[in-house]
Amino acid sequence: MAKKMVYFFGGGRAEGSAKMRETLGGKGANLAEMTNLGVPVPPGFTITCSACADYYQSGGKWPPGLARQVEQNVTRLEKTMNAHFGDPENPLMVSVRSGAAVSMPGMMDTVLNLGLNDKVIESLIKKTQNPRFAYDSYRRFIDMFGDVVMSCGHEPFEHAIETLKKKVGARQDTDLTADHLKELVKQYKAVYKKRVGALFPQDPRKQLQLSINAVFGSWNAPRAVKYRQLNNITGLKGTAVNVQAMVFGNMGDDCGTGVCFTRNPSSGKKEYYGEFLMNAQGEDVVAGIRTPLPMIKLNRINPQIYRQLTGLMDKLERHYKDMQDIEFTIQKNRLYLLQTRHGKRTAEAEVRIAVDMVKEKLISKAEAVKRVEPEQIDQLLHPSLDVRAKRQVIARGLPASPGAAVGQVVFDAETAEAWKKAGKTVILVRIETSPEDIGGMDAAMGILTQRGGMTSHAAVVARGMGRCCVAGVSELEISYPKHLMKVAGRVVKQGDWISLDGTKGEVLSGQLPLVEPQLSGNFGKLMKWADQIRRLGVRTNADTPEDSVRARSFGAEGIGLCRTEHMFFEGDRIWAVRQMILSAEAYADLRDKIAAYDTEDLTDQQKRELADLKRQFKIPQKEFEGALKTLLPYQRKDFVGIFTAMAGLPVTIRLLDPPLHEFLPQDEKSQKEMARRLGVKPAEVRAKVEELHEMNPMLGHRGCRLTITYPEIARMQGRAIMEAAIEVSKKGKKVLPEIMIPLVGTVKELSYVKEHLVDEINRVFKEKKLRLPYLVGTMIEVPRAALTADEIATEAEFFSYGTNDLTQMACGFSRDDAGKFLGDYVQLDIYDADPFQSLDQTGVGKLVEMGIELGRKRLPKLKVGICGEHGGDPKSIGFCHRVGMNYVSCSPFRVPIARLAAAHAALTEKK
Repeated sequence: MAKKMVYFFGGGRAEGSAKMRETLGGKGANLAEMTNLGVPVPPGFTITCSACADYYQSGGKWPPGLARQVEQNVTRLEKTMNAHFGDPENPLMVSVRSGAAVSMPGMMDTVLNLGLNDKVIESLIKKTQNPRFAYDSYRRFIDMFGDVVMSCGHEPFEHAIETLKKKVGARQDTDLTADHLKELVKQYKAVYKKRVGALFPQDPRKQLQLSINAVFGSWNAPRAVKYRQLNNITGLKGTAVNVQAMVFGNMGDDCGTGVCFTRNPSSGKKEYYGEFLMNAQGEDVVAGIRTPLPMIKLNRINPQIYRQLTGLMDKLERHYKDMQDIEFTIQKNRLYLLQTRHGKRTAEAEVRIAVDMVKEKLISKAEAVKRVEPEQIDQLLHPSLDVRAKRQVIARGLPASPGAAVGQVVFDAETAEAWKKAGKTVILVRIETSPEDIGGMDAAMGILTQRGGMTSHAAVVARGMGRCCVAGVSELEISYPKHLMKVAGRVVKQGDWISLDGTKGEVLSGQLPLVEPQLSGNFGKLMKWADQIRRLGVRTNADTPEDSVRARSFGAEGIGLCRTEHMFFEGDRIWAVRQMILSAEAYADLRDKIAAYDTEDLTDQQKRELADLKRQFKIPQKEFEGALKTLLPYQRKDFVGIFTAMAGLPVTIRLLDPPLHEFLPQDEKSQKEMARRLGVKPAEVRAKVEELHEMNPMLGHRGCRLTITYPEIARMQGRAIMEAAIEVSKKGKKVLPEIMIPLVGTVKELSYVKEHLVDEINRVFKEKKLRLPYLVGTMIEVPRAALTADEIATEAEFFSYGTNDLTQMACGFSRDDAGKFLGDYVQLDIYDADPFQSLDQTGVGKLVEMGIELGRKRLPKLKVGICGEHGGDPKSIGFCHRVGMNYVSCSPFRVPIARLAAAHAALTEKK
């Protein structure tokens, strides 16, 4: 007996429910649920997601038993509707829609009006006495079937209707008469025959079979695959197929169609929100073909339907305990709901809805925290246009997705992606977006469309991505071939700069300054709840006082990584660094030779040799130590600013990490400038650059290896840190310095550098006559350090995992080169994600877990954190929680994301 692959809904009962999303997909599960709730839903049936998976496993063939089950349910639908496929007297027409377990709006295919043919169309005219409706429905079906099912493309059909409209003087599609549409049906059939090489199919069952295949096939269409990649959607079987009896919104003025939300999806405000069109089908609303009316106007046109619709909206929101996105159709003054789902919304709306629903006692605080995805918070952290700037508004449209964007205009998705890769900031401008534009929309900072409303494809996708979007700017005249648009008497060409205000729906000329966001209100409440739930601390990676202040405003509980080398590039201090490098080798060589002499028992010859070495040593000593003395006050000032900004919170400062060649100029012009500034010959500079060149510098002379050769550098930095700490503490502020020695692979490396560091700090304490508590720890970024963490813990007072380098060394990937192929690895499912973006938990994660376990065996209260890029990745943060880290550290703008992700991790563990 074949497994059940088709589930029926209709007549007030359904075989499925909302709990069957994995089986029926989100749309099918909700159609079943609404049917069981008594909501007016056109009957139909759902083919399961697993049937789609079987279709692919069978090489594009229906699995055994599916054809029989589909036929059985067609018969049942015919009985329920008292209509039959292909019956000229009483025809049944259906829609065929996709619906995966996770909502993917607009990414897969839909076919409407299936069942129409040349005989049925005549019957439909007689039955409805509305030839315009009949021909309009037929031409739409031919267009959709040709485009979606037979891959003809939409453009030739669009060209045909636009040509006809110009010929007869029609401005809108609705201006075309029945005779016009009858002629259009003939033209569409001719287009179909030319493109497909066959006549348009007249058998409704054949139409249905091919349409089901097309929906299955759309699961792996490039746009759907890209959408899943962009949104990290994995582990799904495929898409379900929903076959549902048609209801028509285009039969006349007492018919209509629309999309509505139970709350405002942009702001989250508790208000009925949506758009509709009378005498139209659903595609007209979402595709932006006609600019729709706001939902409130439905109350004037048909108050009874408006009251029924809003009542159902309230009922569904209370039932699902979340904002609902509902599609509806009105047929002859009768309301039908075609779909409900949790509505896509902006991050601002998500936060407000979650907080408001706690106030309304619909959900708990924990549920509110769990409902907001950490990555969504990123949308709240984007800048807005500076209100003080002079604004030259050149056009206005709908505020489809809030925020602001400034960039160079491009007119197609491919250019948007290419320009982004080249480092440019772009605004994607389209007449209307389609699912094929998904890559360009992701690449763009903002999206501008000529057509479409607040629920158009551009608006919905932009809100989901957190992109600023202004839609429905009808005064735009866009020419794709010429790569330009005309607006307000001006021409804007590809590459010209514009600014978008997605909150006001404004298009502005030129580059306006952006203002950093401020977080408070509902966001603050949600973050407070998250902080009450999480156990994992959240610090920031910050190298300047400005970054420190910003991170603290976002809720950072200290600094987990302060990279001292970034300070070396500021202002004139780079010249002191370069002077130090030029003299470093001679200094170290002579220093070590002098130290090798036993001064208690020297021969006369040895005394002369030693004296000569000391004379030679004076010049490099003066240059090297002089450079360090120059750098000391710079470093001290930097640390004073950071300690002041982070008063009362721990600050982890990493000693110099990169190889010295990174501080030297690589081009000839800059090398000559360095020679001039430092009073040496250009050849000497070139020689030093060549001398410091390494085949693999990331594994070369850097980190603790550098300070073992030049412990004076560690001493200078240790002195700067502690002198700054004492200075700030004397002002009554609490300072908690943590000094981190990088790239340790063996405990002896750590102990050598630590000995010099502690000795210099003790000298500072003696000079200042004041002692402060501090910690000395290490970064665990070399696999050997993780494997010998029990030994490392005898010297380290804390561990901080540098997972960028740990991933590089453990996986054998070069961070600089692996990007060329890691995308393929992810696509081929070799890795679940790029291991430099999300921690490889099964591989690198084992090293992390092992290191923590070994370290705490030796030092039970060992403080452990992470400071690589993974510290801001929600999945990696979940791992850090599970293995018992004390904190994560990330860039300032990802601090709120990390706080929320840490709360999610705690809730997941509790569950």
